[in-house]
Amino acid sequence: MDSSAVRRIILASTSPRRRELVSSLHIPFEVMPSHADETTPEGWTPEKIVKELAKRKADAVYLTLEKSEHGVIVGSDTIVVRDDVVLGKPKDTQEAASMLRSLQGRSHQVFTGVACVDSITGASRVDYRMTVVTMKPLTEVQIEAYAASGEGLDKAGAYAIQGLGATIVSGIEGCYFNVVGLPLSLLAEMLTSFGITVF
Repeated sequence: MDSSAVRRIILASTSPRRRELVSSLHIPFEVMPSHADETTPEGWTPEKIVKELAKRKADAVYLTLEKSEHGVIVGSDTIVVRDDVVLGKPKDTQEAASMLRSLQGRSHQVFTGVACVDSITGASRVDYRMTVVTMKPLTEVQIEAYAASGEGLDKAGAYAIQGLGATIVSGIEGCYFNVVGLPLSLLAEMLTSFGITVF
């Protein structure tokens, strides 16, 4: 097949984790930062939040592209939910420690929305996955030490399951990659409808 005919992925994210996950699919891709508005009104369900923000991120990139560019824009958004409270990225180590105190010794949910937008037609598909994560009971010393490591400062819920955070998680129910930030099985299914197959 002519390589120019191969549709590529345009990842609407600067997240190193999402870049690594997309690269594992061995599909040509490029990264384009998205500057979408990420504010949401009170009362939205977690599913609506992640689906809407994923779509906004993909649409923001779509609007900047030349319509001759042949690809599929992928937007994604991840949130952590505990007792119906949405936890985003902590603003500092103190807030990170506070989030970890609220999560330790119990289970919470991680939602990730995925949006795929055809770069030429604007046709789109949006979906999400949810994973239940259980965190081990932690001492105050452990909480302060992990927060001080800085690993969770740019992560929803203040921890990274693919890093040191793996040592404070006792189990998950659902897709692991969803917790990292991009459910690959869902993405592969969605890409198929745009003519892109993983294998």
